[in-house]
Amino acid sequence: MADGKTVREARDSGHGAGRTNPVTFYRQVVAELRKVVWPTQNELVTYFFVVLTFVVVVMTLVSLLDVAFGELALRVFGGGGAQ
Repeated sequence: MADGKTVREARDSGHGAGRTNPVTFYRQVVAELRKVVWPTQNELVTYFFVVLTFVVVVMTLVSLLDVAFGELALRVFGGGGAQ
């Protein structure tokens, strides 16, 4: 596993607080991305709809609170109705 070796060499070389070589940085990024468990297409679609549903619910809640507080403000401070 060459990428793990690269990360270990960079860590053990004594340059812990110093700057990282761009090539070493790129190799470390690639090594980390290989560890990522990418979602399948079905999981991605499921996650998309879960997030979309959550966003719609939160938007509805915020909209209802906005209308309620707006009405409350009009009642407290008057809406300019009687002349």
